[in-house]
Amino acid sequence: MGIQGWTYLFIFITFSVYVSIAIWSRVMSTRGFYVAGGTVHPLANGAATAADWMSAASFISMAGIISFQGRDGSVYLMGWTGGYVLLALLLAPYLRKFGQYTVPDFVGERYYSKTARLVAVICAIFISFTYVTGQMRGVGVVFSRFLEIEIFWGVLIGMVVVLPYAVVGGMKGITYTQVAQYCVLIFAYLLPAIFIAITLTGNVIPQIGFGAEVKGEAGVFRLDRLNGLNKDLGFSAYTSGSKSTIDVFFITAALMVGTAGLPHVIIRFFTVPKVSDARLSAFWALLFIAILYLTAPAVAAFARTNFLQTVSNTAYSEAPEWFKNWESTGLIKFEDKNGDGIMQYYNDANPAYASKAQSNGWKGNEITVDRDIMVLANPEIARLPNWVIALVAAGGLAAALSTAAGLLLVISSAISHDLLKRMLLPDITESQELTVARIAAGAAVVVAGYFGVNPPDYVASVVAFAFGLAAASFFPVLVMGIFSKRMNREGAVAGMLVGLIFTAGYIIYFKFINPQANTSENWWFGISPEGIGTLGMLLNFAVSLSLGKFFPPPPDAVQEMVEEIRVPRRGHGERR
Repeated sequence: MGIQGWTYLFIFITFSVYVSIAIWSRVMSTRGFYVAGGTVHPLANGAATAADWMSAASFISMAGIISFQGRDGSVYLMGWTGGYVLLALLLAPYLRKFGQYTVPDFVGERYYSKTARLVAVICAIFISFTYVTGQMRGVGVVFSRFLEIEIFWGVLIGMVVVLPYAVVGGMKGITYTQVAQYCVLIFAYLLPAIFIAITLTGNVIPQIGFGAEVKGEAGVFRLDRLNGLNKDLGFSAYTSGSKSTIDVFFITAALMVGTAGLPHVIIRFFTVPKVSDARLSAFWALLFIAILYLTAPAVAAFARTNFLQTVSNTAYSEAPEWFKNWESTGLIKFEDKNGDGIMQYYNDANPAYASKAQSNGWKGNEITVDRDIMVLANPEIARLPNWVIALVAAGGLAAALSTAAGLLLVISSAISHDLLKRMLLPDITESQELTVARIAAGAAVVVAGYFGVNPPDYVASVVAFAFGLAAASFFPVLVMGIFSKRMNREGAVAGMLVGLIFTAGYIIYFKFINPQANTSENWWFGISPEGIGTLGMLLNFAVSLSLGKFFPPPPDAVQEMVEEIRVPRRGHGERR
């Protein structure tokens, strides 16, 4: 059976499972829709959280970025991993003890203000739409290649699939669907990594093969070989970095604190019965996440090695089959600039190497590749069996759809629960609120699909923007809401607005208004749009703390609530 046949088979089986779970777990109450009734087992919640967390950016794009940027790409690995530890230890148990449905719920109650709730709703929707754009784009990339259709139709299929379990099952359906999706995505990620590790290094464990000797070449290590391949084509050594120290720090910090402020991850800790279960869920989630994240650097190195060895200086008429397959999607392109029929792939931005290339009659780099394809193309490049290639496609879809569903629920609950029920129509019935939630989820799917077809950047970059926005808006207000009884509504609202507007404005300017200026020479203090969320967070803290001093402290009841959440008293249980 060919790749396309296996892909249809795996997609049919997995999608049937997802939709069946959604129908089986359909809910008829708002508590079931928003937080799965608060009855999810910690182990299941840990797997669901891992799937929710490991989006298309983790499965598809992270290793692709590392494979092209080398050490510089590790900021995503460090930031996302460290961020989850920060969330699990610093915020999750306390927010679960508070016992609300959503992050805007916490902000509205803690800061005793409808205005604070409204600003939090705006932040949640803005962050979630930015994040879900990357997921729908990932779905389109997978379908585009493996079903040989345009990205538009791939995104449309993804919209149709995610709609039932996001709209019918709510959080309950999403949770158990994500458990199944985790099983699919982790198996799909590990299996080809193991196969390729055996092929290239003779080691069955990818992490060992990553630093081992090249198979059949004693004394030649994998990373040394990769450094040499990069340098031979004018690129920096794979293990060296070109990003400035300040930009690396700011990107890593933005990803870390952004993780701790992501509403679709935080809400997962509201679905377990007890605070102790929230901590246990965090343990299981970290374990499940680590399995993939510790494998990603090896996958990246293998992909880069295979790519360079099969493409550079190869006659286009003899291009490998995988190249032709992906070329039809438009995600990898060959432009014969000097008419010699040979694919020249090199760093033409390197002046020293460009001079050398011109002396050979080359007129510039001739291959343009979308880095989002590297994990998906890696099994094809390594000539693994067709069923393994199709399995990776199913894993990529599982990663993208699991996160997309969680984000769509955040958007839905922000509109139906926080905006409508809590602010505009407090007398609305539970059935009416549930109907609005489902309509909002459906509308969010359509908007997400549009941005999936027309994304501002590659998947991981778009996701990084969402983390920056979360870092600049939610993280400070959550931390101060838990650990500072003095923080009041005026300071919190002003801080959220300043952080969100500044960060969004910086990203929009360099990515949409003036993309030609998106270079390190024009960035403020050398900070890229991916890292500007850290500066936005610092501005948020500064504005909140300074402005808050000019207004009265929170009411006594709010201060007592904060004390109860943070310092449990004998005989005091959870608030819900």
